Amino acid sequence: MPYHSGNKKSNMTMKELMDKIDFSKYPKPLNKPRKTLNKLQKDFMKDHTQDQKHKKMMTKLMKMGYCIEQSHKITSDILGKHK
Repeated sequence: MPYHSGNKKSNMTMKELMDKIDFSKYPKPLNKPRKTLNKLQKDFMKDHTQDQKHKKMMTKLMKMGYCIEQSHKITSDILGKHK
């Protein structure tokens, strides 16, 4: 049985998830929004072994200007703790 099977939020599409996030609970992004990830972020995402939804959400948050740690914390809070 998958770890996230009981979490309703994990069954939503990425657009629905991003629309439902209350960003006022989290600190402001440390960086400016970008269209692509920088070298450090790309290297981290290659080594970061999580499910595709987790990686996709982290990537979107990093493009919005959140750093790696912020995006990982927000993603873990929303999708549930990873294994």
